[in-house]
Amino acid sequence: MKLVDVKLPTDHPNALVRRLFSFWAPTAQSMRGWALASVVVNAGITVTGAAVRLTGSGLGCPTWPRCTPDSFVPVAHPEISAVTMAVEFGNRLLTFLVLAVGFACVVAAMRLVPRRRSLLWLALVQPAGIVFQALWGGLVVRSLLNPFTVSVHFLVSIALIAACWTLYARAGEGDGPARRVTHRDIRRLGFVLVAAVAVLLLAGVLVTGTGPHSGDAVASRFDLDIESVVRLHSDIVYIVLGLSFALLFALHVTDSPRAARRAALALLMVELAQGVIGYIQYFLAVPALLVGLHVLGSTLVWIATLRVVTSLRTRDPLTAPATPSPTATAAKV
Repeated sequence: MKLVDVKLPTDHPNALVRRLFSFWAPTAQSMRGWALASVVVNAGITVTGAAVRLTGSGLGCPTWPRCTPDSFVPVAHPEISAVTMAVEFGNRLLTFLVLAVGFACVVAAMRLVPRRRSLLWLALVQPAGIVFQALWGGLVVRSLLNPFTVSVHFLVSIALIAACWTLYARAGEGDGPARRVTHRDIRRLGFVLVAAVAVLLLAGVLVTGTGPHSGDAVASRFDLDIESVVRLHSDIVYIVLGLSFALLFALHVTDSPRAARRAALALLMVELAQGVIGYIQYFLAVPALLVGLHVLGSTLVWIATLRVVTSLRTRDPLTAPATPSPTATAAKV
C-alpha cells in the first residue's frame, strides 16, 4: 500500500512521517509545502551565515573543504578558538539540510501527477544553486573573507530565495497564461518595487563590506567612505518606502483583491520595523546583535516583496482539448 493511501488521524504518530515523506506521492498541497520549507531554510542559512561573520567566526574553519588542514571536522587547534570553529562548522552543516530540502522539492516535482515542467525547472534551480553556494563559500574562505566574495555569497542566497518563492507561488497556480488581478499599471509598480528592493539589498552589502564586523581581523574591507554608502543606503530606503506606500494606496483605491492588499500592508510593516532597527543600530555604533536582526529583516523584506508581486497575478489551469463524445462522432459518420 502506498504511503499516501493510508488514512491516518492528524494526531497519529505516523501522520508526521507521512507528511515528511509526502514527496514520494506528492499532491499540489505537499508540493507547496516543500517549496515553502525551502524558502524557510534558505532564509535561515542566510541569517546564520551573517551570524558567522558577526561573531568573528568567518575563518573558524580556515581551510576548505576541510575544517583544519588535517581534518574535515573541528579538532583542537592552538590558533583557533573552539567556539569560532564550532560556529563556522555548524553553518557548513546547515548546507546539507538546505540541500536535502532542495532535493525533496525536485523529487516532489518529478513525481507530481501530472508532471509540470515549470515546477521541475524551478525545483532544479535549488540543488544547483546550493552546490554553487557551497563552492563559492570555499572561495570566500580561500580569499580570506574578501568583501566582494562575501557580498556575492549573500546575493546568491537572495536569488535562491526568489527561486524558492517562485516555486511556492507557481505550485499553487495552473500553467495557463499569467492573468493579472489588478490594473496593469499597479502590476508595473510592483515590478519597479522589486527592482528597488534589489538595489537596496545591493547597497546594503556595500555598507556591510565597508563597515565593521568583517568576520575576522585579517579580512579586508571595501575602500569606500562609510558615511557616503550609509547615506546612499538610506536614500534608497526612502524610495522603497515611498513605492510600497504608493502600491498599498493604489491597491486600496482600486478595490483590488484582499490578498494583494494584505501582502502590501505586511510589506510596509516589515519595512518600517527594518528601518527602526537600522537607525537604532547606526546610533548605537552597529552592535552585532542588531546587525544580525537587520540581516534577518532584509531577508523578510525581500520575501514580503516577492509575496506582493506574486499576489498581483494568477494563472489558470491549462484547458485540455475537448474530447468528442461517441454520439457526436457517430453523427458525423
